[in-house]
Parts: sequence; structure tokens; C-alpha cells
Amino acid sequence: MTMNDRVLLVIPCFRESGRIEPFLDSLFDELGSIATVSVTVVDDGSGASEQEKMHSIVEARRARWPGLQPLMALDKNLGKGGAIYAGWAACGNHDWLAFVDADGSCPAYEVARLLREATQQPGTALFASRVCMLGKRIKRDFHRHLIGRVYATIVSEVLQIHVYDSQCGLKLVPTAAFEKVRPLLRVFGFAFDVELLCALFDSGVLVQEAPIDWHETGGGKVRLVRDSLRMFRDVLAVRRRRRSAEWRAFCGLADGGDPPPGQR
Repeated sequence: MTMNDRVLLVIPCFRESGRIEPFLDSLFDELGSIATVSVTVVDDGSGASEQEKMHSIVEARRARWPGLQPLMALDKNLGKGGAIYAGWAACGNHDWLAFVDADGSCPAYEVARLLREATQQPGTALFASRVCMLGKRIKRDFHRHLIGRVYATIVSEVLQIHVYDSQCGLKLVPTAAFEKVRPLLRVFGFAFDVELLCALFDSGVLVQEAPIDWHETGGGKVRLVRDSLRMFRDVLAVRRRRRSAEWRAFCGLADGGDPPPGQR
């Protein structure tokens, strides 16, 4: 794989020292020879002991992988979106901003594939999607899958955005598009990517879903009932903000009613 566009890939982490090493090593195998890809691991306020472990893990690999940046250790927990945005804020002269979850549920080869596809579609954001189509293989806990489908339906109906999977942990956004919508973003928890999706849609950025292989990894930090309720509240808050005069004026939308339905 060869790429000319510069990509910053952020890996948000909260107490992930016990399972990030295999994923980092597989990423190195896929991306290590590509000089245009930088990878930043962001520890989201996991505490001194955990951050010391993460620092050792990252530093042990930096000598072999020049694209791997020093650990970004946040003083306090900002939430998944907050950690990603903190990493993206140091984007420098990168053309693309991306993130992938630390648990390896999204295989490194799919990260490499979507990076390649994204850089061939200037101006288009790519959101990975856990959907069984085009030969893709999805292995997921049934209850998580069920709640995920309910949540995706709520997102589609409440926000009038035609999206199958808004929560998959791999997304790529053109830097120019992110900088354009950055002042709108207020949600930093697990529902941050729903707000990001709405902001991109409403500002005229094309967003495409890309089916990927997915193999769910145990040990996640998401609590299905508690976090699903929080995410639902965030979705309602995003809907209110999308209807506000401030949001509509920022995105150049007509006054009154809901924004037009998003298109994949």
C-alpha cells in the first residue's frame, strides 16, 4: 500500500494496557512502512500507574516504528470523543484525521484498507460499518448487536440520518472538513460520533459507510444499559442543537424545521 496524503490515526485508550499490545503490533505490520501515517495513542486519564504502563508499551515500539508518536497522556478523563479530539488537535499538516478503537475488534488490515480508500476519495468522510455485506464477516455478542441495532434505529429516526452503524470504532475524516465543523462539537462521550456525523452532513460533507470485518473483543469498558441511556440523552441533545438558530446559521441551513435527511 502506498499513500501520498498524510494521515493522523488516533487510538483512544482508557485502561487498555492489558490488551493494546497485540493490536499495536498488528498495526505495525500493516502500516509501519508507510511514512505518511502517524499514530498517536491517547490515554484518557487512566491514572499514573496505568499511564506508566502505556508509556512503556508505546516507547518499546517507537524505535522500530517511526510513525508511532509519544504517548499523549491526559490529566483527566474526557470521554472517548474528548480523547480523540485532543489527539486530532495536534494534527499539524495532516490531510486526514482518523481513529480506531484499541481493542483490535477492527482488524489492522481493515484500518489499512480504509486509509487507502479514503485517500482515493478527497473530501469524503469514511465511517466503518459492522454490516454483513460484500463478503464481510461480523462476529459480535448477540446482546450488544441487538442494543446496537436499536440505538442505530433511534439515531436514524430521531435525527433523520440514514445510517446503519454510527458507532463503529473506525472513522476517517478530511482535516479540512473536521476543522470546518469543530466549533459545533460539544459531545465528548460515546455518542460523540453521532454529533460529528450530523455536523458533517449539515455542513455539506459527504459521509460514506464502509463495511468491514469485525470480531468483538472482550473486556470493553462500555456498560450496555447505563451507557445506552447516556447515549440516547446525547442524541436528543444533538437533535435540539441541530434545530437551533446557531447551528443552522453555522451550517448555512434555512430557518425552521429539521435539517434535511442525511445521505450516505
